[in-house]
Amino acid sequence: MTAAAANPRVLPDTVWARLRRRKMAMFGLALVVLIVGAAILAPWIAPYDPFEQKFDGLSMFGEPLPPGGAYVLGTDLLGRDLLSRLLYGARTSLIIGVVANGIALVIGTVIGLTAGFFQGWIGAVLMRLTDLMMAFPALLLAICLAAIFQPSLWIVAFVIAMVNWVQTARVIYTETSALAARDFIAAERTLGASTPRILFKHILPHLVPMIIVWGTLGISTTVLLEATLSYLGVGVQPPTPSWGNIIFENQTYFQSAPWLVFFPGAAIVVLALAFNLVGDALRDVLDPTLRGSD
Repeated sequence: MTAAAANPRVLPDTVWARLRRRKMAMFGLALVVLIVGAAILAPWIAPYDPFEQKFDGLSMFGEPLPPGGAYVLGTDLLGRDLLSRLLYGARTSLIIGVVANGIALVIGTVIGLTAGFFQGWIGAVLMRLTDLMMAFPALLLAICLAAIFQPSLWIVAFVIAMVNWVQTARVIYTETSALAARDFIAAERTLGASTPRILFKHILPHLVPMIIVWGTLGISTTVLLEATLSYLGVGVQPPTPSWGNIIFENQTYFQSAPWLVFFPGAAIVVLALAFNLVGDALRDVLDPTLRGSD
């Protein structure tokens, strides 16, 4: 039996206790809380309106101002406060990350669970569809979809979800196939248990730890893909700030004003690192075969 299936119900206090013993996990969790808190409180902690082009936000030569003084992280090429735009950009990136990853998890879980449990032609059709989606480079497919639809925050989230569900479907399919072949599932069928009862009472609970882990790890992947699409100009459109389009807008000033690229790039890296640290720790905590590594 797989690791996730071996122990489907791990007590929350046990998970928290085990997480607290992992310094890198707590460091990642602290970063996540800090970034999420900053995004939620952006209207109150941002020093300026992120859309306002400040009269004194450019030098006398019309160049962005460097970090320091009234503008802690400097200004962009239009004289807008970079710190304020980064704080509001965190909201955009996190909303897309959570929404897109949530949709991808639901689609992947439904397809993987259905294919793994029913097998036969239903499983074959669903998994060939998954293979077909996996054959396309995710970034290229996302660019094509984004080009077809009018880019906006919710459209970008939908596009990312459409290219990110395949990995979840593959993993859930493998786990469900293994569980469906177990003796306790055969016993349930013999006793006349209905298909919904078997799926939602006996199989899905075993998959919850895996879904939690993939949900956490997937947010970092989603944020990176959103930043890439925005950087390429097919993601969230200006003036709505996102970390990717902040880099896109200011890339021509990379040599003369490197902070315009460095700070949003660092924010993307820190967010991805934070969720990866938490996701890796959750995987170890919820996987009984890895408990000897504590």
